Amino acid sequence: MTTDFTATRACFHLPEGVIYLDGNSLGPLPRAAAERVARTVSQEWGELIIRGWNKAGWMEQPARLGDRIARLIGAEAGTVVLGDTLSIKVYQALASALELTPTRRVILSDTGNFPSDLYMADGLCRTLGPDYILKTVAPEEVEAAIDETVAVLMLTEVDYRTGRKHDMAGLTARAHAAGALTVWDLAHTAGALPVDLAGSGADFAVGCTYKYLNAGPGGPAFIYVAPRHADVVRPALSGWLGHESPFAFDLAYRPGAGIERMRVGTPPVLQMAALEASLDVWDMADMADVRTRSIALCEAFIAGVEAACPDLALASPRDGDKRGSQVSFRHPQGYAIMQALISRGVIGDFRAPDILRFGFTPLYTTFDDVAGAVAILADIMATGAWDRPEFMARARVT
Repeated sequence: MTTDFTATRACFHLPEGVIYLDGNSLGPLPRAAAERVARTVSQEWGELIIRGWNKAGWMEQPARLGDRIARLIGAEAGTVVLGDTLSIKVYQALASALELTPTRRVILSDTGNFPSDLYMADGLCRTLGPDYILKTVAPEEVEAAIDETVAVLMLTEVDYRTGRKHDMAGLTARAHAAGALTVWDLAHTAGALPVDLAGSGADFAVGCTYKYLNAGPGGPAFIYVAPRHADVVRPALSGWLGHESPFAFDLAYRPGAGIERMRVGTPPVLQMAALEASLDVWDMADMADVRTRSIALCEAFIAGVEAACPDLALASPRDGDKRGSQVSFRHPQGYAIMQALISRGVIGDFRAPDILRFGFTPLYTTFDDVAGAVAILADIMATGAWDRPEFMARARVT
């Protein structure tokens, strides 16, 4: 299948006059999502009421959509399920991995990891007791830090700030050779570049659906458990819907079969309806095509910005194979520059302390978008248009 990116772009609502380069933070609205959610509200919830759990397939939805995401992340059928938030899924995966390595007490991660993942790991260690520790090292030092003390290697494959990409296969093999398990966060990977969880030998993986997968704000997270672990892991969060037979109402918890045991709470049916509409667009795309176009878009942006904006310093790897689907530049006044860009219709975002971050999502980003964004950024930098009080005032969300 050859991906028609003109056709996929037409599947999204993109506001007039906006160049949207923030899909790595929140994907835009798939055009079909509004109708799909409305149908779920009016025809399923409205007409079926509670019967929707059986007649509309709500109860099976987390696993059904999990299989559709599995195609995008190189996972085996029946190994991915949706529900809850990404932080919850990180906690689940870490706790299960630690229990599978009972003689070890160290979670190894890197200083570039998303803070929420580190918070969850630190909180879990505090709950388990003083013998458990979270150890972080610089991203480039991870491989050397994997030793016989490590129980779990927890990494986000693509750094949320710089876009730096870890070698999943190589680091997983290194962890396994040292007797450790792996937990991979795919928040900035799923839908951005090809992933091969099965081929890489990953033990656990988690990710969100509101970025490149376009499920909308608050979209549910997913969790992957390798088949070799699926029937032996014990869920630390023993939720009602992870029970073998939820409607038996047993007082004793019995984990469900395979990936079903990683379910916790009631699935967000309306949000999953929006995700379903987005996954229909993904059925039109080949991940290899997406990756090729992503690298080309990013390289065009880097070349344009470096030629026109010498005061901006590239923060992302220059080698496309070592970078996700985003480009970041540094500047001491990065926040104000980004606000000036947004005021001119170029939407990216800012990450402290000094990073302007731009996401490139081939399903809807074009080379005209790249050229337009570069021209506006160049004008802002050349004229100093960012140096205004209203662009300095920090909003709650950056």
